[in-house]
Amino acid sequence: MQFPDIQLTLPEWIGDFCGQWQGGFDTESKRAAFVVALSRENVARGSGGPFAAAVFDPQRGMLVAPGVNLVVPSACSSAHAEIVALSVAQQVTGAHDLGAAGLPPLELVSSTEPCAMCMGAVPWSGVRRLVCCARGEDAEAIGMDEGAKPANWEAALAARGITVVRDVCREEAAAVLQAYAAQGGPIYNGRKL
Repeated sequence: MQFPDIQLTLPEWIGDFCGQWQGGFDTESKRAAFVVALSRENVARGSGGPFAAAVFDPQRGMLVAPGVNLVVPSACSSAHAEIVALSVAQQVTGAHDLGAAGLPPLELVSSTEPCAMCMGAVPWSGVRRLVCCARGEDAEAIGMDEGAKPANWEAALAARGITVVRDVCREEAAAVLQAYAAQGGPIYNGRKL
């Protein structure tokens, strides 16, 4: 019996999009604005859901890896933006542990707080900081299912040495979610299992 290879491919437009951002990513707000714009572009181009994430080296103000939601186009429920960004970063760095010796402390910026699956991936990835734009309830307001996340998820990550920052560019990120719903974008995993 033979099975297909599993491959996630970033949309073709993403390299040019990243190249258009001038001035670096030296502040938290610039990194968050980039991720929100990336989520907006993913929706505008019809290449996935209204979510984006990116891994940064905040000390050098440098993008390590972008990620966008690819669930529907890839027919893969785990192709959330955070998972994609972390996976690309691991390939870029050549390390499955983004907190490995020799790597700078890396930061994951997400256009929306992580769902239950992505929250679980954060400590396994090795990133030291998580910056969130929209809240989980903003995603739930359009019908997305965020899963069974512990009420104290921020404290759980903090206990593992991961700093969590919330609500950076929240209004802009929530507007992307609302625009996606208004245009009839598919609400996947909306059964709230």
